[in-house]
Amino acid sequence: MSETTEDRLLGGRVVLRQPVDGFRAGLDAVLLAAFVPAAAGQRVLEAGCGSGAVFLCLAARVPGLSVVAIEREASMAALARGNALANDAAAVVIEGDVGDLPVARDIAKCDHAFANPPYWPGGTPPPGAVRRAATHEGGAGLVDWAVFLAASLRAGGTASLVLPAARFDAGVAALRAAGCGSFTLLPVAPHAGVPAKRVLLRARRGGRGPARILPALVLHEEGGAFTPAAEAVLRDAAALAA
Repeated sequence: MSETTEDRLLGGRVVLRQPVDGFRAGLDAVLLAAFVPAAAGQRVLEAGCGSGAVFLCLAARVPGLSVVAIEREASMAALARGNALANDAAAVVIEGDVGDLPVARDIAKCDHAFANPPYWPGGTPPPGAVRRAATHEGGAGLVDWAVFLAASLRAGGTASLVLPAARFDAGVAALRAAGCGSFTLLPVAPHAGVPAKRVLLRARRGGRGPARILPALVLHEEGGAFTPAAEAVLRDAAALAA
């Protein structure tokens, strides 16, 4: 493991040790955690947890969760375990790969599953092998991630993803191929009146209801400060619309 930093999320509610180099958790992790419609006492799964930012933010917002997290990199799994202990989160971190479906099927069925998966198909990689692995599809594509999430869910459980807006259609197709439906799409725009750059996408295992597109979450005011709606999520641990 390279050198790490100790960072704070949710206005200091979450302490996160993460590597100095490579992919670092931030805005996407907090938004995804706020989008998962979990309730106290439920069981949740995160695939590809990295250092644990998403499940830690979710556990800070919703007390009493039982968390299972999957991470293929041993060093990152170790960081996630340490971060869970530091934040008193009831989390079990398993070393595993989303390409190994028996891992998901062996887990007791969950109420919710979620991931911030590698979202870009093959192409020019970003600098650094670690960052490429976190953002570019390798052996597993979006369908593999969706199938893994769905395999861990009870009937009616939710699967949630954070993706670039340009790949929301691929996310819908992947979740549908995994047997999920009743989609909810939340666009995330950097400023009012401009196209969304991120989307939060959720579906239910076996869902057959109509799809919904929620009003966009606007992150920044004209001067650059966070909007009150964004502040509520990023600093005050508010949930996003269910």
